[in-house]
Amino acid sequence: MGTPTRISDVIVPELFSKYVINRTTEKSALWQSGIISKLPEAALFSQNGGAMITMPFWEDLNGDSEVLSDSKPLNVNKITAASDVAILHARGKAWGANDLATALSGDDPLGAVSELAATYWAREMQRITLATLEGVFAADTMAANLHDISAGVGSAAAISGSSFIDAAYKLGDEVDNLTAVAMHSATSAFLAKQGLIETIRDADGVVLYHTYMNRRIIVDDTMPRNGDVYTSYLFGAGALGYAEVSPPVPVETDRDSLQGDDILIHRRHFVLHPRGVKWAGAAGLAPDNTGLKTKTNWQRVYDPKQIRIVAFKHKLTTA
Repeated sequence: MGTPTRISDVIVPELFSKYVINRTTEKSALWQSGIISKLPEAALFSQNGGAMITMPFWEDLNGDSEVLSDSKPLNVNKITAASDVAILHARGKAWGANDLATALSGDDPLGAVSELAATYWAREMQRITLATLEGVFAADTMAANLHDISAGVGSAAAISGSSFIDAAYKLGDEVDNLTAVAMHSATSAFLAKQGLIETIRDADGVVLYHTYMNRRIIVDDTMPRNGDVYTSYLFGAGALGYAEVSPPVPVETDRDSLQGDDILIHRRHFVLHPRGVKWAGAAGLAPDNTGLKTKTNWQRVYDPKQIRIVAFKHKLTTA
């Protein structure tokens, strides 16, 4: 009888980690929609260490211009600097061989295990994003980017073309920067029954994605739902900044000989940050999802119209 396949036989840590990260971004609807973009500042983590990154920016210039005079000099105005602050997420997951038994029985066990891990991390990234947004939009400073009609009566509380436009115009003249909308499948179904969703296909007729009011739809059943009140998020391109920061030991394999279990351990350090809303919580590594949902941990630092996210709270009704 031959020696059974071990996880250490099929997992090459250097290859596994890079492959999973790449496949995670390929699988995630958030990345595919373009609302998450590279955050180059995160490279500072590897240079300077620490768990927080400060991203300075210049405040916009304001005030009226002055009439030129040959006797009165112009007033000199200061350029004010401010900063956004992102925090480092440090997450990990360990799987035992029994959980991966089906994958290990395939023709390509490394590829199968990598695909399972990539799918897991794609879901996890979306959960982290939604936990972050829940905390962000609970913050008092984000009221200008929140459109809540859920207290209305009957159709006044429902998502519709008109109420969606009102939500989008929370960004005023920056409205065209909103390119995608994330919603619960129940919301998507409600709009589809009204014939309000368009299907985008390639030249061969293959479905690429769906749109609503010219915004690409991301359907996710982990989207916030409180009773009959749903939260949909409108996004602009690059609304969230992302970067991977390699941990000291990203991938390890182990074996519990007494239990007869092979173990795969995967660790990830990354930044996933809503641009323009700084982390105002404690310094150090980012908390769990409950901590991300805490409103006092977030504070708006950009002008509301420069934050390319709008939260839209609504119901589903035609009454």
